[in-house]
Amino acid sequence: MRTPDLIGTAVSNTSRSKLRTALTVIAIVIGAFTLTVTAGIGTGVNKYIDTMTASFGDEDQLYILDETNMDRAGAPGSTGAPPEYDPETAGASSEFGFITLDADDIEAIQGIDGIEAVNPLVSVTGEYLETPNGTAYALNQFDAPQNASGLELTAGAVPEGDSEITIPSAWLEIFDTEDPDAVLGQEIEIGLLNTIGEPQTTTAEISGVTEEAISGLGGNPMPSVALNDALYQLQTSGMDIDDQYMAVTAVVPDLEGNENAVKADLEDQGYLAMTVEDQIGAIQGIINMITYILIGFALIALLAASFGIVNTLLMSVQERTREIGLMKALGMSGGRVFGLFSLEAVIIGLLGSIIGIGLGVITGVAGNQYLTSGPLSDVAGLTLFEVDPATMGLIGLLIVAIAFISGTLPASRAARKDPITALRHE
Repeated sequence: MRTPDLIGTAVSNTSRSKLRTALTVIAIVIGAFTLTVTAGIGTGVNKYIDTMTASFGDEDQLYILDETNMDRAGAPGSTGAPPEYDPETAGASSEFGFITLDADDIEAIQGIDGIEAVNPLVSVTGEYLETPNGTAYALNQFDAPQNASGLELTAGAVPEGDSEITIPSAWLEIFDTEDPDAVLGQEIEIGLLNTIGEPQTTTAEISGVTEEAISGLGGNPMPSVALNDALYQLQTSGMDIDDQYMAVTAVVPDLEGNENAVKADLEDQGYLAMTVEDQIGAIQGIINMITYILIGFALIALLAASFGIVNTLLMSVQERTREIGLMKALGMSGGRVFGLFSLEAVIIGLLGSIIGIGLGVITGVAGNQYLTSGPLSDVAGLTLFEVDPATMGLIGLLIVAIAFISGTLPASRAARKDPITALRHE
């Protein structure tokens, strides 16, 4: 029997006992569906986390601040529109108790072995933001412009010009609009206090509107690098003082190999250093753990389905004993008999995997669309399910491999049958 004939016969044989085959396929479908949904959720959520990492810096960088500020690192932005500005409380927002770094700290960090370059990050604290209609609103902190690549924009672009700034979408109401495009290009006035408490002002143009990410990025206005520097100069005017930095980013070539040594040297000198993985690793670890647990349940379902395949084919071998004897008497080799029953197992596995993966993808895509545009629409850039063709292909191959392995026992039994004994079987 030629291979095409063997495949055709295997397909025909799987439909002999439709109910038994259908129940076995359903068991495989359940496992394939669970694996597909679980893998898609893991891929989607991890993709969202990878997007978030843009707000924490490049992979070869360390984020360094004074060790005292450990509990203050990565504070999220405020929620909702700002209150109107009250001049009576001017200056109150400057009291953060945040331990800054100075030129000596920068020099000490640059002297650490393994650190190639250091980029200081200045902190600017605003007092108020005045909209075009003349109303002033309290303004606390700004998002650092170094994190612009991680912004989730609903309109416009990241700030790049000398006086460009983005605002959170929650602030649209102070501009008397719900349309983010309506505020693009509008000029606002930013007020702050210098070192001796004198009010300083400058104007800025709105270049974009952002959604607040789970990391907090986008929950505050973000000036361009040039505007941030200009605001810092205004803030430090009035008195000759040394520059103070909220933190620094340090480039470490071969960070993976040098990370522990560099971190240890920084800790010895009183600094806290964090990589991108440090800042998001806990979240990603929890998600991966949940994903692995769900994959484990799916594999248990597939294990149960594999016993169904074994049972289905053992019963088929028993029912077709005389047929097997006839095929061998007509010259069909034991290897061909083994291949015939193995193909039947593969066909059952292939059918179950196609249906299960298809249903999983449809359910995942539909669920992602419903949740991200409905109940979870406030989470900017959220992806709950992502179709990865390579992963879907691996799931299909895994299921077919399990089906083939499950079919080897019945196939071996069929291949070993003696044709004379089989033909006498009643």
